[in-house]
Amino acid sequence: MNVSDAAYATVHDYPGGSESLGPRIGISPAVLRNKANPNNTTHHLTLSEAVRIADVTGDYRVLHAWASGAGYMLVRTDRLAGAADLDVLGAVTALFARAGEVGAAFHAAVADGRVGADEVRAVEREVMRLATAADAGLAALRGMAEPAPTERGES
Repeated sequence: MNVSDAAYATVHDYPGGSESLGPRIGISPAVLRNKANPNNTTHHLTLSEAVRIADVTGDYRVLHAWASGAGYMLVRTDRLAGAADLDVLGAVTALFARAGEVGAAFHAAVADGRVGADEVRAVEREVMRLATAADAGLAALRGMAEPAPTERGES
């Protein structure tokens, strides 16, 4: 999905569409509809408007589309403070499960001897989910880490 299509989908998928989203971000609903329309050549979303839309809706498809179009992958970096052993165990088992889903997606993509663009996108989604699971495991582990002696004021 490209950035323009992501902006359109974000605005139109929001409950009530531009009619309810526009006032929440300080743009008239009609202007927002025009700005989100990929076929409109006179109205365009600014970067700050796109950020406000994402922050209000919690929908980051525009950010993901921008990153993907530029050859980047985004990973959400939730951090767990004071994680417990079960948090780490849960994160590690989720990581292993995701790794299996990546393998299954790769297998499905090549099983018929041809690889379609939709199959590549499916593998990309699973790889991104795997990276997110790995980051969650690392965050849980960080949450359990004791400070180094120098961080505790010891020598």
